[in-house]
Amino acid sequence: MERKDLFDEATFDEIVARIQQLTAASTPEWGQMSVAQMLAHAAEVQDVMNGKPLKGTPFLFRLIGPLIKRLVVDKKPYKRNLRTHPQYEMTDSEDFETQKDRLIDSIRSYRALGKSELKHPIFGRLSAEERGWAAYKHLNHHLSQFGV
Repeated sequence: MERKDLFDEATFDEIVARIQQLTAASTPEWGQMSVAQMLAHAAEVQDVMNGKPLKGTPFLFRLIGPLIKRLVVDKKPYKRNLRTHPQYEMTDSEDFETQKDRLIDSIRSYRALGKSELKHPIFGRLSAEERGWAAYKHLNHHLSQFGV
């Protein structure tokens, strides 16, 4: 998998264009989330990368955080249907347009923070390069899930 960086303008434009290709009728190639739930999930993950607190982290997640970090920053794509943090589980009915706008706004906010190191609540310190790659990799995973 090519290592891209969400801080790169062309990569940002690519991601936004792919998000714009989604419709309320888009269906997943795997997994249980609706397209609106996926957008809400991705926005919540971005918000935490922007500094929003992560609540209710199970002890096991904190314990194995460094191992999870390796999966997050590795070049290999994510496996399908992996468990996620409880805060990222979206089970409510979500409004498609609202969540699409929320995700794009969250990505813009992320980029506005600039290339800097971040202390993630589970993974610990992430360099600017790791942050840019992790953000891209997660979004790419879920956009691919919906065929865009």
